[in-house]
Amino acid sequence: MAYSSIELTSADGIALLTFNRPKALNALNSSLLEELSTALDSISQDETIRVLILTGAGEKSFIAGADITEIATLTPLGAKKFAQFGQSIISKLQGLAIPVIAAVNGFALGGGCEMALACDFIYASEKAIFGLPEITLGVIPGFGGTQRLPRLIGANRAKEMIFTGKHLTAAEAKEIGLVNKIFAPEELLDAAQAVAKLIALKGKASLCAAKQTVSQGLNADLATGLGMERDAFALCLANPDAKEGTSAFLEKRKPVFKGDLNG
Repeated sequence: MAYSSIELTSADGIALLTFNRPKALNALNSSLLEELSTALDSISQDETIRVLILTGAGEKSFIAGADITEIATLTPLGAKKFAQFGQSIISKLQGLAIPVIAAVNGFALGGGCEMALACDFIYASEKAIFGLPEITLGVIPGFGGTQRLPRLIGANRAKEMIFTGKHLTAAEAKEIGLVNKIFAPEELLDAAQAVAKLIALKGKASLCAAKQTVSQGLNADLATGLGMERDAFALCLANPDAKEGTSAFLEKRKPVFKGDLNG
């Protein structure tokens, strides 16, 4: 499919999705969100893709937030529908079975920060800026920021960010656990690709089981989470990749995983 607000490419088990409205700093509008939803469906249905990387076009911005020109025209009912629409698509991103890496190359503000929060981990350029500045516009985050941010960095730090609308540098974001690693701007995408290649060598069934177990276990008590882990471990053994992995270990060779989610 041809897209106008995003770009989607894939090779060697890795998909790269680029937000592509550089003149608007890749701000989120309804058109971009609709295209993103379609792209996520396509990625979900493609058994060859094992890892997804998100990044922004241009040198300045990952996603600078929701498009204010569109938000300014919303009625309360329209605002509720817009928030629900954005939440549903970002939740679809978070719900992808495969690992997702955010390569944040510049501004990740408002909806951009919320998009990154839905990824499995974040790599950032030294020039990246993070924040939820909605409070400065007289509103609050509407695409999941009030819920995902405290789950990642703790309630007190999240409330400080949300209440003040303060921007964080990449170094500050790493210090509080929002960002995993920081790179020079010209090295960011290569670094994300390198770790994606490492992940893509693993079995898809075990990758998806690991992601699902961690994500679902965070919302359960320890005993329930351990039960999830036990069941997922057992299901992995039913996939051909488990036989390949154990055989390769015993034969002192590198495994070649070919199994899919259907075994």
